[in-house]
Amino acid sequence: MKAFSAINSTNPCLPNTHFLKVSIFHPFFKFNPFGHAANRAHKLPFTISCKLKSSQDVENKGKSVSQKIVLSEASSPPLTEDDGTNGDTGDVPQSSKKKKGGPFGLLNMLRRKTLQILSSLPLAIADMFAAAALMALGTIIEQGEAPDFYIQKYPEDDPVFGFFTWRWILALGFDHMFSSPVFLGVLALLGASLMACTYTTQLPLITVSRRWSFLHSAEAIRKQEFSESLPRASIQDVGTLLMGAGYEVFLKGPSLYAFKGLAGRLAPVGVHIALLLVMAGGTVSAAGSFRGSVTVPQGLNFVVGDVLVPSGFLSSPTEAFNTEIHVNRFSMDYYESGEVSQFYTDISLRNMDGKEVMRKTISVNDPLRYGGITIYQTDWSISALQILKDNEGPYNLAMAPLQINGDKKLFGTFLPVGDINSTDVKGISMLARDLQSIVLYDKEGKFVGVRRPNSKLPINIDGSEIVIVDAIGSSGLDLKTDPGVPVVYAGFGALMITTCISYLSHSQIWALQDGTTVFIGGKTNRAKMEFPEEMNLLLDKVPEIVESTLSKQADSISG
Repeated sequence: MKAFSAINSTNPCLPNTHFLKVSIFHPFFKFNPFGHAANRAHKLPFTISCKLKSSQDVENKGKSVSQKIVLSEASSPPLTEDDGTNGDTGDVPQSSKKKKGGPFGLLNMLRRKTLQILSSLPLAIADMFAAAALMALGTIIEQGEAPDFYIQKYPEDDPVFGFFTWRWILALGFDHMFSSPVFLGVLALLGASLMACTYTTQLPLITVSRRWSFLHSAEAIRKQEFSESLPRASIQDVGTLLMGAGYEVFLKGPSLYAFKGLAGRLAPVGVHIALLLVMAGGTVSAAGSFRGSVTVPQGLNFVVGDVLVPSGFLSSPTEAFNTEIHVNRFSMDYYESGEVSQFYTDISLRNMDGKEVMRKTISVNDPLRYGGITIYQTDWSISALQILKDNEGPYNLAMAPLQINGDKKLFGTFLPVGDINSTDVKGISMLARDLQSIVLYDKEGKFVGVRRPNSKLPINIDGSEIVIVDAIGSSGLDLKTDPGVPVVYAGFGALMITTCISYLSHSQIWALQDGTTVFIGGKTNRAKMEFPEEMNLLLDKVPEIVESTLSKQADSISG
């Protein structure tokens, strides 16, 4: 709440000027009614009735205390610079001082030394480079493979860089980099460094920024980054203009202090907290999640807990792990060229009693989420081919993936013809690239024809009539539980907001009324080039006190 008072005074320093326009009732306001103005020749009093909180509150509680603020045009007495504490710093009796020593003194010294080391900027930079190097290494080294894979890929007889073999990977846990003790240790050290920096540097800066520090000498004001003097001006007019420019303004006798952009000082602490949230969420994701993959033919089911594998020591299963997933149907969409464009899986989730609790058709980039478990559509295959042979069946022939060059998929199956116990078994070969069509070859390997599933068109091969009834697809699903994702998202959101806020300038301005002259100075932590321009524009608006007005007012006072 701001108090506004206007006076029409004969004081030559303040003709028709707003005398007070400050945050008197600010919670941190400290009132000093007996300042330098009390000793001046011409005194201009006015009274404010308010409830003051002081050391005598016990006696005066509930009483209305009247205090008087006085301002004069006479020259001020010798001035000194305020120490910024706004309070007395009397001598502390020796008897009240506690001697530091013993185990408590040693612990305090160790604490300070530890904070000094952890808050070191070189240490924080080294931690960030180490974390970045480990993350890059984790993208190069294949993750989550069996030990035999690393033994073959990184053999001891041909080490990478002359020393790096599978033993390093398995010993340091680089086969699961982001949950390895080395990576988590680096993150923990970086987090400790951020917290120590916040405690030793950022929080003290905030405390200093919130403190009202009045300067009581023109020399101290001239030492600021920007300084100027106004020969015929009123400090109250300066305060009014500063308030209009968005500053919080405080007056104490002939001194003025103003600031704005305190959020810019708070933002670095928010940035550190956001980074800690990101690292904490990443740690929970790496050491507390479950992951698993499964390929399920159409019409079959599986239990979630049988697929998911814990990723670290923080992983803990939930009740949703008992859920059964049934693949109702698998289907595909195709481009005009015949290439697969999208594939879908209609799945049902059932509880332990067999009751369906959820059903959804998922596709790539459209997963299903239930009980903290996310089910992604990631792959497909053909599991079986259903045929009729000579009007008998249907028979289900298992389809197997075949290795070919490139990234094209190819699946095949074989229908024996003749004596199946012979050492030289021959039969009909059937190949498929997708669920649209099946290519058939006779026992000599010659092309016979193409048939679409469900077309019901027979084809004669080596004396047998074959009908392709259906091609049964399999859905490739990835399952994941990741409790750290909300924390990471919150951390990144806070990081973006606090980073933008940190670009706000925290500007401070001091002013001093010395006779008819106002000395004004200020500084800012950002926008160093724009700050002087802003100040000059504000000072150009300060009204000048005309000499004729001063003379008339002086004559009226002397008369």
